[in-house]
Amino acid sequence: MKAVNTFQHYIDRLPFVVLLSIGILSTACSKESSETAFQEELVQEEQPDQEEPSDTPVPECSNVADYVFSEKDGLVKVQFEETVFDELWQLNDDGDAFSGKGYMLWTGEQSLSNPGSGKAVFKLQIVTTGSYRFIWKSAVKMGNSGTDHNDTWLRFPDATDFYAQKGESIVYPRDSGKTPNPEGASKDGWFKIYRSGSDLDFKWQASTFDNNAHDIFVTFGTPGIYTMEISARSSGHAIDQFVLFNEAYTKSDATDNAQPFSAITCN
Repeated sequence: MKAVNTFQHYIDRLPFVVLLSIGILSTACSKESSETAFQEELVQEEQPDQEEPSDTPVPECSNVADYVFSEKDGLVKVQFEETVFDELWQLNDDGDAFSGKGYMLWTGEQSLSNPGSGKAVFKLQIVTTGSYRFIWKSAVKMGNSGTDHNDTWLRFPDATDFYAQKGESIVYPRDSGKTPNPEGASKDGWFKIYRSGSDLDFKWQASTFDNNAHDIFVTFGTPGIYTMEISARSSGHAIDQFVLFNEAYTKSDATDNAQPFSAITCN
């Protein structure tokens, strides 16, 4: 009789035992799930942030002095900071109107009459021969006048031709052996390249000839590597990028942000 009662006792407690077992298993599974989720969170936190893709080409060489910027389909587009600069050219990255790593700002003395100070060189690989218009994206970073601290010298010493044009009027740099020459500063084959207007932030504009703005052109007669030189003129003039484009492009097309930057090879 006692054995029967004992058996009946176990039968009566069986639902409780089953429920207890289920509870223990549920707690264990819940704990395991929590630990798994926690471990996944740790893995996610330990993974480095992925960098956003850059629209600036990755050069084949590590020495910026060896960079050669390749023209493609009549277009050259270059980040201005991608060459070797005098220490008085300062790389800045304030604001949000620039592209790439930043823009270059001349912080040295003004050189209004004598080009050559703070000279920097860009090498351009030209395949499509002909005439190209030159323009850069620059800003005035000193004062509040659009006619001061607004220019930098430019020269193409080995190009077939380097000139400025407005309608039928064509002028050449002084000391280039060609005439007529522009009103305003010019010397040793250099044009002063200015921007104007009351909007001092970065914009696409490049002109020469005082009070009679002429656009800038350069002609490449044969395929090859050509030299473009810039030289400091006005303190506080900042430059972000430049383009050269042939007649296949409008200014709007050539300066569109969607245009890729030129591929970089090594000299």
